[in-house]
Amino acid sequence: MDLTITRTWNGDEISHPPVKIHLACCDGGLRVNISAPFFNDPASPGGPVGKPFDKLWDYEVVEIFFLNSTNNEYLEVEFCPHGQHQILALKGQCNPCKSSIELDSFTAETADGIWKGIATLPWGYFPESVDKINAYAIHGTDPNRQYEALYPADKSHDQPNFHRLEYFQSVELNLPKTGMRSPAIWGD
Repeated sequence: MDLTITRTWNGDEISHPPVKIHLACCDGGLRVNISAPFFNDPASPGGPVGKPFDKLWDYEVVEIFFLNSTNNEYLEVEFCPHGQHQILALKGQCNPCKSSIELDSFTAETADGIWKGIATLPWGYFPESVDKINAYAIHGTDPNRQYEALYPADKSHDQPNFHRLEYFQSVELNLPKTGMRSPAIWGD
């Protein structure tokens, strides 16, 4: 499945090449390939490469959310061009049950104004029966901070909020339907 982010958080067209995300099932998980403009704004958060970094959304990131809309459980995955990541499992809107989840397989590299990231998300990280998705990109510093969305909110909102689950769209990822989710992640 290919995702391309071409809009701001509230639906305006972006003015630079889009973020592209490719998702593919592989042994043991979902492979995520990112190709995105590299703004280097803000600069690296400074955390260790390959490790979770708290509040990574305050930096340059690409985020993907995987939702089970029946019970509003979702996985939030954030990737930074400097090699840090942040993964949160949420039960209910904006209600994390687990954060700073380790990821063994994220690499990022930059060249010629583009950054590319590759990761494999283990099946156990996902809530069961993922049926909706959204993706986002963030870069820049205030007052030029840019928030972009695959499926944007409408103009009735005055602030970006990526946890507006009503804007997520249906998806068929062919993820395992049941029995794969990790109790260490989801607390059950």
